[in-house]
Amino acid sequence: MTAEDLPLQFARTKRFSLGVPRGFSVSPDGDRVLFLRTANGRSTTSLLWLYENGGERLLADPLALGDSGEVPEAERIRRERARESSAGIVSYATDAAVRLVAFALSGALWVLPTDEGAAPYRIDTAGPVVAPCPSPDGTHIAYVSGGALRVVRADGTGDHVLAEPEGPEITYGLPDHVSAESLYRAGSFWWSPDGDALLVVRVDDSPVQQWYVNDPTHPERPPRAIRYPAAGTANAHLSLHVVGLDGGRVDVALPQEAASHPGGEWTDPAFEYVVHADWSGTGPVAVVQTRDQRSAYLLGVDPATGATSTLHHLKDTAWLEFVPGTPVSTAGTGLVLTTQEGTRGLLMTGTGVRTPEGVYVHEVLGTAGDRLYFMASADPTEAHVWSYETENGFARLTDEPGVHHAAVGGGTVVLDSLTLDGRTVTVLRDGVPAGRIQVLAERPVTRPRPRFLTLGERELRTALYLPKSYEPESHESEPPYRPGAGRLPVIVHSYSGPGMQTVVRAAMWHHCVNQWFADQGFAVLSVDGRGTSGRDRAWETAIHGDQLTPVIEDQADAVRAAAELFPELDTDRVAIRGWSFGGYLAAGAVLHRPDVFHVAVAGAAPTDMRLYDTHWKERFLGHPDVQPDHYERCSLVAHAHKLTRPLMLVHGMADDNVAPAHMLRFSAALLAAGRPHTVLPLAGATHLVTQEGVIDTLLRMDLDFIKKSLDLRTA
Repeated sequence: MTAEDLPLQFARTKRFSLGVPRGFSVSPDGDRVLFLRTANGRSTTSLLWLYENGGERLLADPLALGDSGEVPEAERIRRERARESSAGIVSYATDAAVRLVAFALSGALWVLPTDEGAAPYRIDTAGPVVAPCPSPDGTHIAYVSGGALRVVRADGTGDHVLAEPEGPEITYGLPDHVSAESLYRAGSFWWSPDGDALLVVRVDDSPVQQWYVNDPTHPERPPRAIRYPAAGTANAHLSLHVVGLDGGRVDVALPQEAASHPGGEWTDPAFEYVVHADWSGTGPVAVVQTRDQRSAYLLGVDPATGATSTLHHLKDTAWLEFVPGTPVSTAGTGLVLTTQEGTRGLLMTGTGVRTPEGVYVHEVLGTAGDRLYFMASADPTEAHVWSYETENGFARLTDEPGVHHAAVGGGTVVLDSLTLDGRTVTVLRDGVPAGRIQVLAERPVTRPRPRFLTLGERELRTALYLPKSYEPESHESEPPYRPGAGRLPVIVHSYSGPGMQTVVRAAMWHHCVNQWFADQGFAVLSVDGRGTSGRDRAWETAIHGDQLTPVIEDQADAVRAAAELFPELDTDRVAIRGWSFGGYLAAGAVLHRPDVFHVAVAGAAPTDMRLYDTHWKERFLGHPDVQPDHYERCSLVAHAHKLTRPLMLVHGMADDNVAPAHMLRFSAALLAAGRPHTVLPLAGATHLVTQEGVIDTLLRMDLDFIKKSLDLRTA
């Protein structure tokens, strides 16, 4: 029997995500930890678990509850936006004490007390359920069905509507496309602390242009209509409302435009985005942002009248980045907000204290009493868990190189640590290890051996992977270099776009894939260039107005600098491959720098910047009607005639994030210019491709295309 190779294992484990505990919720007393995890590294059904008193207990198994796997359309869209690759219980919500859990299965509402011996029970609802959430006291469950926000008692009685959509394009309690895809705001309703009212987002999608997504392999099926706000077009109209369980409703008076708006080539002071909202003991708050993303107000909301007051005005001349989890507050810190000066950090408004200079804050993880927990980087290749309290100041809680995350409650910290050796989940109680939550993910059959480099005058963080024949057997993270028998062709595999880093000292899936390619006889490079997160604001905003040229130059510079250190690298045979922004980078590299890059595989590449969504694309390039030169410069379609190198375009034909139109328009432009290229459409695939038989075959086809194009003998 042939041993399973890395591509097949990669597909069967859903990029090694199965068996990984996630979605942690810690009770305020720190005694209970809820989490999701599949039963092993191959099961795709996510189960609900409880860690308590040093042990784990299964709370709910979807298969035992009769889960059919069918989900409402709104839930399918929510999962696609969240890049969810498993089935079963993929999300849940609890009351304030983490005593009652609500989740949806096959559109049905299930409720579960976490007490030992309690069993989940189903509640009949008015329709298919999306996003159920208990009230803080656990007496009611709010949920969305058919675009309406509804509520039912936890005992299953009294189901009634709180906010009914006034038309087919209106929803209450669900995020619009931009909020979910580009702002990462998953929630759209928030309970009052007393559980007698909710702050809810109303979405009117009628101004948004309608697109159609179809499956060409099933011509008998009608296309699926979606509302997609492409750059320069109308956004959904968002509004906030306070709805009471007694049927009362108060409209929140949002500001119409920003005062003291930063200048620039394009300024639009109209507030079109709800970045964040919440309802704490001090009352409802919301962060609203202008269309050009240079101004945002943190608003306090009077729930009785809907009147708002400005608690803080955030401004930036490029665009505003928000630390996830902000704003938040403690008695000692006051409001904790994002600050944009130098390195993205935190400002404690109550004391004026800021996070240390050079510490880049990725996320606020939560609070316990007066202590604030956050995730931050001093070295871009690592991320650690930090805490802050007014008496003791800042403290870093993790030491081992890696990417560390945490969930907190009471005196308990659930430390989720991913190092180059793998993942561990440690439960700390008052700072002392009290146990571990099992990680059931499989270890890759290919052991990655990344060598971390800092290259060139821009200090480009780079990972280099060499074949086994070029390195001794070693378990060190950076083994000594041993020259091989000949020169090595190069593959560059970078994302190098906003919001994601690949050069990190953690067991990420891309390390395994890059090592597999290296073991086929290549030197593989991954480079975090300008525009990536983890360094400072100047690094992030260096792509303002041009999202392509600086990124390509950083990849080219890294190839040259790596070859100076490792003369075995053959810079006459350089391939580049990537997905999404990485696919855009790969195609752009062979268009604009064929002297460095000799073949490209571009997956799910956004080729026409006007076809991507408003918030994400206008953040970097401005409004296409005002700065058309920015869009022209960054368009692949506009420069298709420059192609002189082999190029393979790969795209999921059901992708509703980067629509297949990107690939088709680019291919048409290449054809019109007489530029030969290869097109590989993936039938039924979305932006996240994980299907066995597709993703594994695709890796092998990438390899074959690169070898053939570089005139290498196949193995």
